[in-house]
Amino acid sequence: MKFGICNEMFQNWKLNDVFTYAKEIGYDGVEVAPFTIAESVDKIDDAQRKAIRRDADAAGVAVVGTHWLLVSPSGLYITHPDEKIRTKTRDYFDELIHFTADIGGDRMILGSPKQRSLLEGVTYDQAWEWARDLFRDIAKTAEARAVTVCLEPLAPSETDFMNTASEAIRMANAVDSPRVKIILDAKAMSGETKPIPSIIRESVGWVGHFHANDPNLRGPGMGDLDYAPIVSALNDIGYDDWVDVEVFDFSIDPKVTATQSLAYLHEKFGVS
Repeated sequence: MKFGICNEMFQNWKLNDVFTYAKEIGYDGVEVAPFTIAESVDKIDDAQRKAIRRDADAAGVAVVGTHWLLVSPSGLYITHPDEKIRTKTRDYFDELIHFTADIGGDRMILGSPKQRSLLEGVTYDQAWEWARDLFRDIAKTAEARAVTVCLEPLAPSETDFMNTASEAIRMANAVDSPRVKIILDAKAMSGETKPIPSIIRESVGWVGHFHANDPNLRGPGMGDLDYAPIVSALNDIGYDDWVDVEVFDFSIDPKVTATQSLAYLHEKFGVS
């Protein structure tokens, strides 16, 4: 198992400093939110992309991939009834895939709840078809650049589209690409009616990434969620890839969150 951390929690830190600190305290990689670098990835030129990859290599950490994909630029929407907007969104996803590969990442975490929720007058079936078609299109670019797009089920409190792991798997199956899988996120799974270990075991073969956190929006081990059954379930399905810390409560010193989260994960996964 490899342990990573998401960079946006280090507010106002330079990405290179995040790489250096992550390595210093024992993380294997950093997951990058593009909006922390530029409003749009097409504004990040080739020299900047090479510098990000070079800085990560120099620090001794991997660039895991990208997430928080559609925070900016504005005007993008996966399930919008206007085909021009969906096309613009698809084209931007292609740019994101190229950016991810260019900086050394091999996965994209596709959550974007505010850009996929059902708009007025749009049925679930319509949104499903539009999203499926968009994902099929970007899967071609993902295959060419060896980047896995991980569809993220999110709780009803965040979106009304693709709320459960089983729905995300159904979508990934419909897209039918080796480069489209799902991500499981501890906080998000807490919004389902099934126990988290059951969700994990039922997702065998589809899990392309894992986010560690707590329903209280803080890091793993910083709330009431017990990771022992989660680790057991991940072991049962043979998941041995990245486990990345992603938090949403930035009120705590990021150094505290980063160190406490990693210590807890090492304990639960039996890492000495």
